[in-house]
Amino acid sequence: MAGQPEKKPQSVYDFTLKDATGNDVDLSIYKGKVLLIVNVASKCGMTNSNYTELNQLYEKYKDQGLEILAFPCNQFGEEEPGTNDQILDFVCTRFKSDFPIFDKIEVNGENASPLYKFLKSGKWGIFGDDIQWNFAKFLVDKNGQVVDRYYPTTSPLTIERDMKKLLEII
Repeated sequence: MAGQPEKKPQSVYDFTLKDATGNDVDLSIYKGKVLLIVNVASKCGMTNSNYTELNQLYEKYKDQGLEILAFPCNQFGEEEPGTNDQILDFVCTRFKSDFPIFDKIEVNGENASPLYKFLKSGKWGIFGDDIQWNFAKFLVDKNGQVVDRYYPTTSPLTIERDMKKLLEII
């Protein structure tokens, strides 16, 4: 209704976003899964290592409840300049990634995706709540709550222990 305050999101499940092919994705489809949400780029110096390790984690844990959600972003050094089709081609051909790739977004500033505004609230980085660079990572529990934030330079494989705890793999 007009005049009603907008409901503040309580979890990542309160968001619907476009995937890289333009389809709406209601993130509530991931309820009960552990999520690793990453802003990605194709032309970054960290691209090869991050995609390689993200693929390793996904292959190892996808059947145990892990989902990796990749959000292309061109805000850092213009290292993700392509169209969604070009990004999908790059990720699927070069890295054979089969985790979900979403529409290109902004993660900082007034045009930042509402999802990223939510992710950053309460999980501070070295520069306040701004994302520092490509491949910043957010670990989200099965209830849709951010439990940790990792710097772009953090190897995805070093997050494995934290993921296993959330996946209840001891």
